[in-house]
Amino acid sequence: QVQLVESGGGLVQAGGSLRLSCAASGRSFGSYATAWFRQAPGLEREFVARISSSGATSYTDSVKGRFAISRDNAKNTMYLQMNSLKPEDTAVYYCSADRDPQNGWRRTRPKGYEYWGQGTQVTVSS
Repeated sequence: QVQLVESGGGLVQAGGSLRLSCAASGRSFGSYATAWFRQAPGLEREFVARISSSGATSYTDSVKGRFAISRDNAKNTMYLQMNSLKPEDTAVYYCSADRDPQNGWRRTRPKGYEYWGQGTQVTVSS
């Protein structure tokens, strides 16, 4: 069982930066793949970034070069550094976790993750 709690969201102007954190409970955090998803009003939850238990990272195209995902297994925490934010990044951001290894389709789809946080709001003003 893993419990996830996000923090770090807020209101920022376009071009600004935020760092989201996801604190996890449980002793096996290092064995989980973890990811960030986001959901804007009226839209489906979408994949943002993933980091595997071994540290391999992947990103959706719209955030490549602007966002960076990382994790500190000693602190049971995952991060998302978001730079050059745009109004279209506005959404509720969710962290998620699932045991590694994950089959291919599970890595970028919400149904591929068993554990979820409650979400944190990110609002980017123009």
